[in-house]
Amino acid sequence: MADTFSTHVLSLTTGRTETVMDLTDECADFLARTARGRNGLLNIFVPHATAGIAILETGAGSDDDLLAALQTLLPADDRWRHRHGSPGHGRDHVLPALVPPHATLPVVGGALELGTWQSVCLVESRVTNVDNWGACAERFRGRFDPLFRPVPRT
Repeated sequence: MADTFSTHVLSLTTGRTETVMDLTDECADFLARTARGRNGLLNIFVPHATAGIAILETGAGSDDDLLAALQTLLPADDRWRHRHGSPGHGRDHVLPALVPPHATLPVVGGALELGTWQSVCLVESRVTNVDNWGACAERFRGRFDPLFRPVPRT
């Protein structure tokens, strides 16, 4: 493989509830196919206006704590100027300012260099607007674009 970007698009369905979806295994699978034991960077991007990428512990309550914190910081009420869709939907469009839609992670020896309890997660706050958007929104909802760029040897 040449020292170029490798890309993969992963289509995800997040459902109808706020969610923190662990993508660590998908990242590891992508790197197993592309990194080939090399060092580099994994760039993860979700091209959607109501989702973000977070690095956090999952399964021990931190994922639920993140959603609770976001509900406190961004309540689903009528305060938002962005008003199409369900009540409080404007909060969903503020989410990526707090949980950015991207992350760049180190890859060492072809594997993610994460801390012991760290996971790569998709965070989606939109819950009731799916039917209003129809098939077009579903096609782009939760798209996940990992890119691997090997570090050139010197």
